[in-house]
Amino acid sequence: MKNHVWRPLLIVLVVVCGILMTRALVVPEDFGVYERGYMYGWHRKSNEAEWKAIRVKYKTARVCAGCHKDKHDELIKSVHAAISCENCHGPNYDHPEDPLGMNIDRSRKLCIRCHSYLPYKGTLRGGIPGIDPEKHYPSAECVLCHIPHNPKAMNQKREARS
Repeated sequence: MKNHVWRPLLIVLVVVCGILMTRALVVPEDFGVYERGYMYGWHRKSNEAEWKAIRVKYKTARVCAGCHKDKHDELIKSVHAAISCENCHGPNYDHPEDPLGMNIDRSRKLCIRCHSYLPYKGTLRGGIPGIDPEKHYPSAECVLCHIPHNPKAMNQKREARS
């Protein structure tokens, strides 16, 4: 064969060998190795202890229900039942070790994230009751008139007084 065939072939072989040598140096030996034999995957057995040491930042509403059963029972009957506690109360990272560490966000800005009117007719987002934040009591916090765990209950109490 002529040189114009050998040279590109040699370059390809050098690149492939370089990639294989780099892979052998960089990729840990236990990468992709499981108890059932060799299976290539995105997992290292030696890394499991590191991952177990990382504390979970977000937990589930079931964790909250363990201590706050009354609030949980109230919430699961409301229109906010599908929303995780941590969406409004923040991550459950150090709670209950640090009970003061969880911030209860009572800001108007939090409610407006979901309840600002958006014209998405025929979608789940369009079905959420929305307000115009500039016109609907712009200087007041939502919790003055609404109970976040059961917003309809507060509206019913207000309607009964009228």
